Amino acid sequence: MRAIGQDGFGGPEVLKVVEVERPEPGPAEVLVRVHAAGVNPTDSWHRATGGLAGGAAPIRLGWDVSGVVEAVGLGVTLFRPGDEVFGMPRHPAPAGTYAEYVTSPARHLALKPAALSHAEAAALPLAALTGWQALVDVAGVREGQRVLVHAAAGGVGHLAVQIAKARGAYVIGTAREAKHGFLRELGADEAVDYTQVDFAEAVRDVDVVLDAIGGEYGPRSLRTLRPGGIVVSLASPAEARLSEEAEPLGLRAAFMAVEADHAGMRAIAALAESGRLRPRIEAVLPLELAAQAHESAESGRTTGKIVLAVAD
Repeated sequence: MRAIGQDGFGGPEVLKVVEVERPEPGPAEVLVRVHAAGVNPTDSWHRATGGLAGGAAPIRLGWDVSGVVEAVGLGVTLFRPGDEVFGMPRHPAPAGTYAEYVTSPARHLALKPAALSHAEAAALPLAALTGWQALVDVAGVREGQRVLVHAAAGGVGHLAVQIAKARGAYVIGTAREAKHGFLRELGADEAVDYTQVDFAEAVRDVDVVLDAIGGEYGPRSLRTLRPGGIVVSLASPAEARLSEEAEPLGLRAAFMAVEADHAGMRAIAALAESGRLRPRIEAVLPLELAAQAHESAESGRTTGKIVLAVAD
């Protein structure tokens, strides 16, 4: 089968199409014929450094997948051949979804929403699970709360805005002014141009901040919170330092790393089926243009997600 591989670490140019043996599903696993694979910043980090999994090249990239179950392993009861599924297999261990076939633990997947194409479904898993786990599992966002989403037009951000709105929150997003119209289409109640104003001065009385940027954004975000509020950081494990600053103020801080989650995937599928969660896709490129997809994703100019089309 065709897959995207690399012999060494580096820039997008190290990615190439390779021929590899088609995998077979083990116990409690399914074999998925990949129709589309989402591209995430984590993929680029993994390509350049070995990422969370470490180790030496050659490595195989990709976690987001949408496709059709080709075969099931011993003991699988959730799916059968022909089912359309989507998910984020094995994260943070390598999954290799930039390929024509991939195996996955059955409970790392969910049935694909019928309302979404494979490309749309492949844009969701890692980014939407990150937003869901941060806002719902960690922060417990509920109706009437005020939520600040940084990088709100990005891959995680634009889905987090929709998830927070679906929970009944008042949502404020930071983005360049050119993207404010997009944020309002997503349902954001306010948009802040971080290039023109200091968000820490412009925003007040927030219950939850979702920070996908890191650096000084975490400490500055504490200034926007009301007592009891929380900053959830996705960018770096800085919660120890943030907690030291937050605790005397009656605030909280936490760092979260996304993990495979069958219940979370089903919740995301339900939101998508109801029309309350829809990914914005910047571009769909064929598998052989994976290097170009990474170049575009790393440009900092994309809105939403980039997806690789694998099967027709």
